[in-house]
Amino acid sequence: MAGVEITRQDMTASQLRAAAAKTGDAGAARRMLAIALVLEGVDRKTAALSCGMDRQTLRDWVHRYNAEGVSGLTNRKAPGPRPRLSTAQKQELAALVESGPAPEVDGVVRWRRVDLKRKIEAMFGVEMHERTVSKQLAALGFVRLSVRPQHPKADPAAQEAFKKTSPSGSRRFSPSPPAASRSRSGSKTRPGSVSRAR
Repeated sequence: MAGVEITRQDMTASQLRAAAAKTGDAGAARRMLAIALVLEGVDRKTAALSCGMDRQTLRDWVHRYNAEGVSGLTNRKAPGPRPRLSTAQKQELAALVESGPAPEVDGVVRWRRVDLKRKIEAMFGVEMHERTVSKQLAALGFVRLSVRPQHPKADPAAQEAFKKTSPSGSRRFSPSPPAASRSRSGSKTRPGSVSRAR
């Protein structure tokens, strides 16, 4: 650790110990204590080992402390994975799903994951698994691709006019005659028949 000195003078060893006692970050507390030991004159190797690190690690944290102070001793969150599609590309994908495929160009009348997988690769040069396509769609608010297929030459206005002019109501059937009941002996009796006394 020769050549690396603690150049910051804004906190004393006792102040570093007090800050270590208050922080909820155990890793940052160990680093503060290690630097406090060095400020008190403890050799670097002993200071590092007593705080659960090696000399090179302590050296790296001293660099951070010199540059940023106590705030530099906390762990930094690692950046998340790079998005597969940019915001603009996601908006373009959403518009594509909303508008539906062009059968003469895309060869399908409704989107499936496998179709969108190929479309995304062709449009954006991004390869992704069908499961990833599903995740992208879910993030955009599309739960399932279950839109009813529509013929490309279908005329919505004509369909609406047909609904208004077509006869409403279902076909009415005349009620069927009541089923003949059976007598206790098992033979059929006619409804309304009167027994004759002999």
